[in-house]
Amino acid sequence: MNSLQEPFLQPTLVADYTEQTAQKVPGLADLHSMTQLLLSERAQQAAHILVVGAGGGMEIKAMANAQREWEFTGVDPSAAMLELARRTIGPYNHRATMIEGTIDAAPIALYDGATCLLTLHFLNRNERLQTLQEIRHRLKPGARLVVAHHSMPGADANNWLARSAAFACRSGVDWQNAKASATNMANRLPLLSVAEEEILLSEAGFTEIELFYAAFSFRGWVATAG
Repeated sequence: MNSLQEPFLQPTLVADYTEQTAQKVPGLADLHSMTQLLLSERAQQAAHILVVGAGGGMEIKAMANAQREWEFTGVDPSAAMLELARRTIGPYNHRATMIEGTIDAAPIALYDGATCLLTLHFLNRNERLQTLQEIRHRLKPGARLVVAHHSMPGADANNWLARSAAFACRSGVDWQNAKASATNMANRLPLLSVAEEEILLSEAGFTEIELFYAAFSFRGWVATAG
């Protein structure tokens, strides 16, 4: 785990993760619904889905609720986040196997689909490519991957990051603080442009790469394992 992910190791710091993430990510519940819909177009009724960055458990809970026969393998390097995921998933735990580690710890199996939400923006280009390649190796040909995270939508990327920071405010927007948060994110996160994101997916062996989600600085793609 790199230094950007260290806060997710501490149980006291992840306690409010699900609530805070719902405030920070526009349309998070709808993002989860769109994710399961896009996967279900190709996945069997009794599918096995790989969830990379499964800590928190929100996407597994949403997919498990919508797809009563799906099973899940989730991987996350943080034990604290996985414990939160188990609590979030609740009655669906019997359909989910949680593994502490990175994508390398996931069994080499042919999954019917995969997700990697709010995770890749913590990884540099080489780490992202390796992660995407390892996901591809574990998918059935024709299976889909859904990814979503911060990206750089244009030359004014800092402005979009500031808007994302401002979105999380619920008691009035302080634009000075939002812009400071945006600068901090831009300096800390190894963000890539939209074009670079799509090139990486292609380099990792994915085809039919399509943008389906755009919300301030967040972008989401669906792609097919070639």
